[in-house]
Amino acid sequence: MTTLVLEGAASVMIDGRTVGSGPVVVRHGAVVEGPAPADAEVVDVSGCVVTPGLVNAHHHLLQSAFRSRPDTRFLPMREWLARMGERYREAGVGPELTAAAAAVGAAESLLCGVTTVADHHLTWPRDQDPVAMAGATIGAARRVGARLVFVRGTARDDPDAAAQSVADIHQTYLLDAVGGVTADGMLQLAVGPSGVHADGPETFAALAEVAARLGLRRRTQANEQIDVEIAAEKYGRRPLELLDEWGWLADDVTVAHLCEITDAELDLFARSGASATHAPGCDVPMGWGVARVAALRNAGVKVGLGTSGGGSNDAGHLLADARLAMQVSGLVGEPVSARECLAMATEGSAAGLGRSELGHLRPGAAADLCVWDCSDVHDAGVPDPLDGLLWAGPGRRPRDVMVGGRWVVRDGELLTADSRALAADLRPAPCGAPPPGP
Repeated sequence: MTTLVLEGAASVMIDGRTVGSGPVVVRHGAVVEGPAPADAEVVDVSGCVVTPGLVNAHHHLLQSAFRSRPDTRFLPMREWLARMGERYREAGVGPELTAAAAAVGAAESLLCGVTTVADHHLTWPRDQDPVAMAGATIGAARRVGARLVFVRGTARDDPDAAAQSVADIHQTYLLDAVGGVTADGMLQLAVGPSGVHADGPETFAALAEVAARLGLRRRTQANEQIDVEIAAEKYGRRPLELLDEWGWLADDVTVAHLCEITDAELDLFARSGASATHAPGCDVPMGWGVARVAALRNAGVKVGLGTSGGGSNDAGHLLADARLAMQVSGLVGEPVSARECLAMATEGSAAGLGRSELGHLRPGAAADLCVWDCSDVHDAGVPDPLDGLLWAGPGRRPRDVMVGGRWVVRDGELLTADSRALAADLRPAPCGAPPPGP
């Protein structure tokens, strides 16, 4: 296999703590120690910043088919969930729609520098085969060349049936898996109730049992509006208290959102060893709250970054959400730097997935990386090009993207599929009327 060496970068982000400017050497799908051999293929990255591939720790790929719905804007979460449920029923969610939405979401992710996507899939129509539904997303990600963490989620599903489907998906797609990850590292399986607002202790227990039996990680959501409301109405408790009581605050668990976490909850969460995922691109525009990222990190919590789904965020652009996380942190009085946000979007997210080979460019890492061109007017006057990735040029996309040593994007174009054909294949889902004005 040809050795590649990326030379001339203005800056190389090795991990969340280390920055250099030396060459990056890639062989056999991994980052290796330099120097490169004389016959290595040289890739000129002059004027560019090289970073690890971004890791989106929380997405809902199906929602790529339900973006920019005028009737789902700025709603309380209880109303938003009901409205989205209506849209799913109207569209008739099945494997075909799931595959088309996942292909669009995965391709968009790669074009935005995201090399690994954790898809928390929560919609399981009773007339559809769960293995076929999961396979639709798995196949779509494989076709476009993105790493996928498929999270078999639940939202009021039968606990035993949900647990059995996890075992069936594992048997079908992950026979060679160790710790829920296939040998090539391209597919990982996890389990994830939507939250205490939708699932009770029986579901959490059933999914915990199958996760322990198969060596899978666990994921859920907590502290968004409806989660807090229903936990209080139904149990007279806060969501994180329930998760702790049900055995879902532990070092194999990652919890998304964590809006408005209290000091006592923060202490409980930090002591548990659980990881967190910040999703400002969902929670901020919808008005659902903000996670206290700096406080979580200062308490020793591993914090990653996710976009959540197209029904609330509309985009899978994790770098844009890293920028938003940085900006919002000043508003809540607990600033988080650009480098800290980049670390969250890479190694922080990977840590929550239990993937020590992802999110960094140290020797031995999977060769997942992005090349960001910082030589144009958008970055002029920026003293630190790595900080400039977030502070300057909002909405930027990478020039080149590599997954496992394979180029999947070059010069801003997707190489693995025709992105416009993928877009054309995703028929617009039914769109309700906008809510009445004041």
